Amino acid sequence: MKRLLSAFMLLAMPIGSHCEPDFPLTVDSKPQDNVPKGELLKFQFEDSRIFPGTTREVTVYVPQQYDGTKPACVYVNQDGVQWNAPVVFDNLIAKGEIPVLIGVFIKPGVVKALDEKVALNRFNRSLEYDGLGPDYARFVLEEVLPAVETKTTTDGRKIILSKNGNDRAIGGSSSGAICAFTAAWERPDAFSRVFNVVCTMVGLRGANEYPSLIRKYEPKPIRVFQQDGSNDLNIYAGDWWMANQELERSLTFAGYEHDHVWGEGGHNGKHGTAVFPDGMRFLWKGWPEPVKAGTSGNRMLNEILLPGENWQLVAEGQKEFEHIISNDKGEVFVSDRSHSYKVDANSGLGRAEKFVRIAAGKEGRLYDYDPKGDKITLETNDGKPKLVAKGLEVQGIVALGNENLYVTDTSGKQGGEKTVWLLRPDGTKQEVEHAKAQWCGITTSTDQSLLYVNDSSSHWVYSYQIQPDGTLAHKQRYYWLHSPDGADDAGAGGMQVDTDGRLYVATRLGLQVCDQAGRVNVILPTPDESASDLAFGGESRDTLFVIAGKKLYKRKLKIHGAFNAGAPSKPAAPHL
Repeated sequence: MKRLLSAFMLLAMPIGSHCEPDFPLTVDSKPQDNVPKGELLKFQFEDSRIFPGTTREVTVYVPQQYDGTKPACVYVNQDGVQWNAPVVFDNLIAKGEIPVLIGVFIKPGVVKALDEKVALNRFNRSLEYDGLGPDYARFVLEEVLPAVETKTTTDGRKIILSKNGNDRAIGGSSSGAICAFTAAWERPDAFSRVFNVVCTMVGLRGANEYPSLIRKYEPKPIRVFQQDGSNDLNIYAGDWWMANQELERSLTFAGYEHDHVWGEGGHNGKHGTAVFPDGMRFLWKGWPEPVKAGTSGNRMLNEILLPGENWQLVAEGQKEFEHIISNDKGEVFVSDRSHSYKVDANSGLGRAEKFVRIAAGKEGRLYDYDPKGDKITLETNDGKPKLVAKGLEVQGIVALGNENLYVTDTSGKQGGEKTVWLLRPDGTKQEVEHAKAQWCGITTSTDQSLLYVNDSSSHWVYSYQIQPDGTLAHKQRYYWLHSPDGADDAGAGGMQVDTDGRLYVATRLGLQVCDQAGRVNVILPTPDESASDLAFGGESRDTLFVIAGKKLYKRKLKIHGAFNAGAPSKPAAPHL
């Protein structure tokens, strides 16, 4: 359904006129005789913890056909009642074109001034609607919908809302539209259908990043209906008309099920109101069959992921896991702050050992770390650990095939500078980098010619060329990482490379996968969204293990991880 205005309407408009065309309503948007009429309930919501101090009006539509005995489908709309939605719902429910659903229409919050005679209220609309991140979705799911379920209709029917995301849609206009998209993007398990009119996907609070993010993320099970017009806004924050077309192009590239209606309307709800019935038919078509994720056109994503393979929970610890490594055989070890465990991919964690397993070296020899004594030791054949270094607060460590170790030390020099150390196999220790940065994850390129170190307090991964004597040269802020809306940094943690030279970085958004040219091509969130460390395990090193807080996940991939302490190999050059 890619409709434009009819030729008649175009001819009827004077040349050069900026008058907005008419968008006549169909019978679906007008009250009809012999159609059961739903009830509208209103209440003030003033008890938000997520947006403290706000008050707002919530209107609830309950159709006559709803009997109050089982959960109903849900449509949530921002900015209150729009689109003649109650009338449209009456008509479409009566014809069986959409399921029996309850509408929840939420106005934006206002923090009322203490004295409105001398001070303005604080208007929360842009804060709540225009920004990225999970806050508004949480507000709806944790606060508003539970409040709706405390209400009853005038004839005493209880309101019971489905908790299944396949039974829930969300929509809005302008900032309310980007808010609806963000809620579904952050929580596709909670909202699988989005009605999107003159969407503010521009540079107000970061929503202009979505067209790029949509292309990089693994596709989500979301269905989208869009409307916009060529006379939409073009102001300091961006061009709405172009931004919505860019969104449509991104959805197409990433394999999302979507539809759109373009016209010549302006920044208002006139055209959106006219097409709302068709939008509802599209979003709810085939229900209760679930909305499915599509297949992305992202080449790297398809090079990495195996169809049908998803994240699986391997284990959950008592404490947060901090480090994960694998040895030359692909055996995996995970550590919390004081204990290490060998990981069985099928049965979980093995016996707890009282040390932190920090790195794997040649011939399967393992490096352990004692946080209390700040000591790094190496396993030996006689069972007596060999002291490698002491006095370091180790955050990350990588062992190379030539038995050199590089360690990020967070103890801090005078002035708060952090250090990267080179530990040679002859026992010498040399400082090779220091800066006012939170050095964290560290690894090498597949050919072991470059050292990669990330600064967890920024969105950068630094690249250094390793010199013949092991020192570092030619420092560059090389890899640019995405940061979530709720943080000023990417929160980068552990890093690994695969045999094709891709760099995998554990971040607040999950795993960010970069090409050798320093660009994020893919973002793979874990079931808990963020990640702190990763390792490639299994005999073929084709299973990715990822730490997310107290949980350890795995996922089988098409590719194979590199082993830093093995023989270096030169990958193919990147596409520039």
